[in-house]
Amino acid sequence: MRIVDVCEFYAPQGGGVRTYIHAKLNAAAQMGHQVVVIAPGPEDRIEHWPGGGQIITLKSPPLPFDPRYGMFWHEAPVHALLDRLQPDVLEASSPWRGAWVAASWRGAAMRSLFMHHDPLSAWAYRWFDAMAPRDTIDRHIGWFWRYLQRMCGSFYTVICAAPSLSARLTQGGIGNTITIPMGVDAGVFSPLLRDEALRAEMLALTRLPPAATLAIAVGRHTPEKRLPLIIDASTHVAAEVPLGLVLIGDGHQRAQTLDHIGHNPHIYAMAPTRDRGLLARILASGDLLLHGSSAETFGLVAAEARASGLPLVLPDQGAACDLAHADHCELYQSGNRRSAADAIRRMLARDQAVLRAAARDRALVARTLTAHFEDLFAHYAARLSPCQEQAA
Repeated sequence: MRIVDVCEFYAPQGGGVRTYIHAKLNAAAQMGHQVVVIAPGPEDRIEHWPGGGQIITLKSPPLPFDPRYGMFWHEAPVHALLDRLQPDVLEASSPWRGAWVAASWRGAAMRSLFMHHDPLSAWAYRWFDAMAPRDTIDRHIGWFWRYLQRMCGSFYTVICAAPSLSARLTQGGIGNTITIPMGVDAGVFSPLLRDEALRAEMLALTRLPPAATLAIAVGRHTPEKRLPLIIDASTHVAAEVPLGLVLIGDGHQRAQTLDHIGHNPHIYAMAPTRDRGLLARILASGDLLLHGSSAETFGLVAAEARASGLPLVLPDQGAACDLAHADHCELYQSGNRRSAADAIRRMLARDQAVLRAAARDRALVARTLTAHFEDLFAHYAARLSPCQEQAA
């Protein structure tokens, strides 16, 4: 199959979508498929990958709130590329401009929308969860649900990586939704990578000794990641017990994050690392993952931490919560700093040897990205014939 992904949120300096796209290009080459990604960018450019894969960037204006990413402005250049490529499967990856550009192409292809973005959790629920229950919020944003219904109805299938997101879309009247869970890089993340010397180095960054607890948080410095919540929750607990927090990531709100940390010596903000091996060692060497976002579409960071044998402190909403198991996780009320601090306290009060043993057991059965792509490509292959017949 030739799969063309009109990917609005791909950027070379990006986070989870970038990681996913690179993995998809590699998996497709190994499984005998060709993936071509069309993304907005600062210049017209083609990057070649093994197996005929390509990342084609079209010169586009940057997003005003995060200039690392671009925005498809004109549909004609995208349609011209699609006319030349003639994909078997045409993917879109966000419910915004890119989806409409893909849906409006007049060629014959099986159209699929992969939900790499959850706009409801990223904005509406994040803003109003503290004020009203979600069914009330949904009633007041009926116009947006109608928008999603129209947009998703332009695609043969809508794919979610998390069952909670699939269920919410289905309940909202989007009936062509299915779940194909993601996974982690096979052979990269493992509890066996735990490194006590690295752990001591990380704690030293937070000016604490090896006897302290090392909390890890990974994510972009953007509002939906709720880094201030993580900072405040860890600060409350650190006033009672030795707890250091290392934040790993970058983003357009990094300056605000550093301001929120202030002069707290027990929180250290690291730059993001592209070294997957180093990230795997860091995760395996921590004592707990502290996660703030309830707007994940899969919860890749939580999945990688779980595959590293790391106990998890997670919000009770969003895709990361789908990965939670009581034997190695503690949940807190999404968006609630006090509740997050209490979840950390409960985690620290547990038998740490039993906790880490349970986390290691869960790590051994982690789903891989290879399994995800096998399921994804099989889903597309099974639906190509019906779509072609419908188009004819």
